[in-house]
Amino acid sequence: MKKHKRKSGFLVATITLLSILTAACGSNTDTASTPGASTGAGATAAASGKPVTISFLHWRGEDVNSLNGIIAKFQAENPNIKVEMQTMPSEQYQSTAQAKLADGSVGDVFTTFPGAQFEALSKAGIFTDLSSEKFLSNFNDTLIQVGKKDGKQVAVPYQLVYNDPIYNVKLFQKFNLTPPKDWEGFLALCETLKKNGIIPIAFAGADIGPGQFMNTMVMNNEPSADIFTKVEAGQAKLTDEFWVKTLTQFKELNDKGYLQPDALGTKDAAAGALFIQEKAAILASGSYQLAQNKKQNPNLEQKLLAPITVAADQAKYEGVHTSTFMLAVNSKSKHPAEAKKFIEFLSRKEIAGTYANETGQNVTVKDVQYTSPELQVATEWAGKKTLFQPRFSITNADNQKAVTNSIQAVLSGKSPQDAAKEAQAIIDQHLVK
Repeated sequence: MKKHKRKSGFLVATITLLSILTAACGSNTDTASTPGASTGAGATAAASGKPVTISFLHWRGEDVNSLNGIIAKFQAENPNIKVEMQTMPSEQYQSTAQAKLADGSVGDVFTTFPGAQFEALSKAGIFTDLSSEKFLSNFNDTLIQVGKKDGKQVAVPYQLVYNDPIYNVKLFQKFNLTPPKDWEGFLALCETLKKNGIIPIAFAGADIGPGQFMNTMVMNNEPSADIFTKVEAGQAKLTDEFWVKTLTQFKELNDKGYLQPDALGTKDAAAGALFIQEKAAILASGSYQLAQNKKQNPNLEQKLLAPITVAADQAKYEGVHTSTFMLAVNSKSKHPAEAKKFIEFLSRKEIAGTYANETGQNVTVKDVQYTSPELQVATEWAGKKTLFQPRFSITNADNQKAVTNSIQAVLSGKSPQDAAKEAQAIIDQHLVK
């Protein structure tokens, strides 16, 4: 009988101890389940010295070498945090990143484009609120506003891009050309180049071209900076004068032979090659390609220009800018503290400077020193009157595609009026929903 009592007492004590341990484990699990919290899985791992691996997902494969070096520095400073980087081509990234990010298994830190992708990820609840993070003070506040949603800073743009065409300075000098101030001057410049056996504009009509070149082509045609917001709200239409005129001017460039033959079938790399080989005087892309061009042809001297599609006295803007490569923390991340620590590291001016000068990308971090001529070319545009990229003011991906498809339709022979009408029909479908 006594033996039985001793066994019962031991059983009770064991159950009690297990209950205490289970409660303690349950407390840790609850804390860790709050994404972005200052405590939880990330903070607990950091405090305990337990090794953690975070995933960094983005679309700039050309930056991998530079980022590998930066990651090595980060890991040396934070030996318990390992960063695994994964990249995808930009077109694929825009279409598939959301699915990859949805369960938190990939992309503790990820990047997003502004506009349609940013809006879609926001609606899906993928972002962590970064509003209270001290590292935000490292950035130029004006340039990171596009990363706000409902008053909260949920993503931080890292790159500053000027989506203005690049021109070959030496070719311009050879034919006594200067960036024109109006549309007639731009057409005359193109005609001079064509007569001298130079392709005026290398245009990647098969992929990035329409989405890039449309920005400077429409910037002075649009009646207001929020015109595409109004289009998506049903307060304006693509069949209005501003877009039909823009499509008409695309058609004019193509019909006059100012784009290379089969522009609609030309992809980004092929268009870039025409410019790099100095067969084309203008590349319809943006400042993000300056460094790549120079690397492949060290003799290139490059600057930026934007076609002014109106009379000189009617021009409101000199060019277009974009704050992009927006850094964010996945709300499904199991290691939000470590993810934020990595973004903080990227935001330090010396690290941002390394990234900028190695990749040829201007950044939104304050007080960065640029050493390459290509970066200084883009910096010259800081004092010009530029408009935030119009394409990224279109927040629905289908609508954005409809707009760029209308450019391709015109290049394939459709009238500007019909192309605009077809694009508007897609906008109207979304207005009904």
